[in-house]
Amino acid sequence: MLQATVKWSGQMQFAGTGNAGHPVLLDGESKAGNSPMELVLVALCGCTAYDVVSILQKKREPFTAVEVSARAEKAHEPPRVFTDIKLLYRVSGNPTRKAVEDAVRLSEEKYCSVAAMLNKTARITYEIRLDSDKS
Repeated sequence: MLQATVKWSGQMQFAGTGNAGHPVLLDGESKAGNSPMELVLVALCGCTAYDVVSILQKKREPFTAVEVSARAEKAHEPPRVFTDIKLLYRVSGNPTRKAVEDAVRLSEEKYCSVAAMLNKTARITYEIRLDSDKS
């Protein structure tokens, strides 16, 4: 079972930990740490990046780096859930475009549990850039 705990440390700052016990600083005002909503985006990027790396490794694709970034829009009224999320996948090395596209699609449609949860309120789109692309 997954577990998480946050402890208030003053002002609007909290120290969070999960099962692994690694601390995460959350901050809603002074930017001493990430906000909870920023951490949701980090979780989405991490979840899908994990899937893409795993799939490309299984396909024995020659890649050297994977970076996933996200931009999101939130609803104007509370609860301010994400309504639109754009993911950008940057893959270095020499994988085939088809292999990367397949890996991203499988992550988005089947494997990434964070994306599956966010799909309930947000439209998630993505773009893929290979380091061999001229754009």
